[in-house]
Amino acid sequence: MASNYKYAVFGGGSWATAIVKMLCENLNEVGWYMRSESTKSHLIEAQHNPNYLSSVEFDLKQLRLSNDINEMAQYADVLIFVIPSAFIHKELEKLNVDITNKTVVSAVKGIIPESGLLVGEHFHDIYNITFENIAVIAGPCHAEEVALERLSYLTISCVDAHKAQDIANQLSSNYIRTKISDDVIGTEYAVMLKNIYAIAAGIAHGLGYGDNFQSVLMSNAIREMKRFIKKMHKMKRNINNSAYLGDLLVTGYSVFSRNRMFGNMIGKGYTVKSAQMEMNMVAEGYYATKSAYLLNEKNKKKTRLPIVNAVYGILYNGKDPKKVFNKLTEKLD
Repeated sequence: MASNYKYAVFGGGSWATAIVKMLCENLNEVGWYMRSESTKSHLIEAQHNPNYLSSVEFDLKQLRLSNDINEMAQYADVLIFVIPSAFIHKELEKLNVDITNKTVVSAVKGIIPESGLLVGEHFHDIYNITFENIAVIAGPCHAEEVALERLSYLTISCVDAHKAQDIANQLSSNYIRTKISDDVIGTEYAVMLKNIYAIAAGIAHGLGYGDNFQSVLMSNAIREMKRFIKKMHKMKRNINNSAYLGDLLVTGYSVFSRNRMFGNMIGKGYTVKSAQMEMNMVAEGYYATKSAYLLNEKNKKKTRLPIVNAVYGILYNGKDPKKVFNKLTEKLD
């Protein structure tokens, strides 16, 4: 379905590449900002991203490529940000174009550390974007399966249902099914939290826990997610919907999950630094763990978050994973 809006994706990783692929199924032209000049040059020469989802070939006639964030922000009406949460603030500091009337879409899986805000909240507070012009892309969906064109599902959340539907239309195809939601804050928190629980699942696997324990861990994780989101943003939602439970399950169990992989390495004895160095991709859950923990600590009446607290203790306080999970098993039901 054709759109009257110009779309641009900001980021050069696997999820950014997957989103560009999805948009190219429906749009004649897609803007794509990436920081790396060498990645852009390689893409122009070889028609694929050299570092991520290299099997996906692009028709260069459909792409408007740029290393200038301001040029791309000026070009597009809908700005889809897919830059890791740990680095997005630094990239946004380069922005000097007025984006007040743009639609900003977060496909970032975490909180911006510098502000302690969700991506949507950050754009609202810092760039004066109205909440009606802020949207969130949630799964369950792995970039690798988009590359393989395996059937996948997305949830697009926005207060403005018409904007949500337009974004959903441009991402839909014979292998991408979409639905819309008005729970912008809830889905963004869910996207952040599921990566923490995937790290927990990875740690458990690395320590030798089996499927029986993993099922209990995920069962407790969805209830913990429900408590956290309800505390942060109370509204009617079904936590068993795909944007929450589905995204949690695919991230916790899939071999494509970088957060599970990261946790698995920690469980097997890697230090945080050595695991990060060995991985070629950013494990968003590492940063999300600190953000979720600190957000909960700020509350006068803290939410019970045994899994988040366990992962935080391991990643940031250097606690022994085996001892932490021995204690965690007594807190789960």
